[in-house]
Amino acid sequence: MSEKRIIFIGAHPDDPDVYFGGTAIKLAKAGHKVKFLSLTNGDRGHHILSPKEICAVRRKEADKACRLAGLVEYEIFDIHDCHLEVNLENRKKVMRSLRNFAPDLVITHRPCDYHPDHRAAAQLVLDCAYICMVPHFCEDTPIPEKSPVFAHCFDLFRDPRPQRADAAIEFESVMDEKLALLSCHHSQFFEWLPWISGMKDFDPGKLDDTARKEHLMKWMQRFRTAADNGRDILKKVHGAEKGAKICYAETFEQSPYSIQLPQEEFQAMLMP
Repeated sequence: MSEKRIIFIGAHPDDPDVYFGGTAIKLAKAGHKVKFLSLTNGDRGHHILSPKEICAVRRKEADKACRLAGLVEYEIFDIHDCHLEVNLENRKKVMRSLRNFAPDLVITHRPCDYHPDHRAAAQLVLDCAYICMVPHFCEDTPIPEKSPVFAHCFDLFRDPRPQRADAAIEFESVMDEKLALLSCHHSQFFEWLPWISGMKDFDPGKLDDTARKEHLMKWMQRFRTAADNGRDILKKVHGAEKGAKICYAETFEQSPYSIQLPQEEFQAMLMP
């Protein structure tokens, strides 16, 4: 495959950056086309700003992240945060975005996620998997030449089962860039998420560059588990010695709702 077209569909602005940011940066650097799509505008994710205010802030943050990562687009649907529903109208919105971008690979959350918007996003994306090739559904958009592959990003949930690592991409080589990507979403990682985590007196203005990086690294710890889950793949791709030492990786699982690739081919889709 020459130029790849990959879209990550998350529930909120910053979800794609967290779960796919490292891989996205590497792919974009290599000249591939990467798009982020947030199905809500994130307008409930703040404890001080009004919904209208935080919506505008998050749009600017996503635009900044788009430029930094080298994305072709960071699309945000005008759907309220915490209000995402699995319905026909939203399915059509997702379908139109998919078809207009014509991706080779679509990545989203797993349906067992903790957040109702994450679960709804996963279901909406999966509901498009088969009917993406049905010409009389959303007739105002052309069906793609071939059906995309659908996949899920990493999470820590174990019920009903842990994520299966069908592909693993190290991102230690672009760690600083991924952290810079998260830093674009200042309202989330330095305001809202600390506050909702119980850090009521957290003051990002007192952090120097080293402390900011240490703070952002908290959201990277889950990817140590991901790297362990994908250890066999990392060793296969990078060699036994190097693969054993990789600490951080983004891992992905193929969805049974779309065509199934051999593991090597699926891994290759995510390699820069």
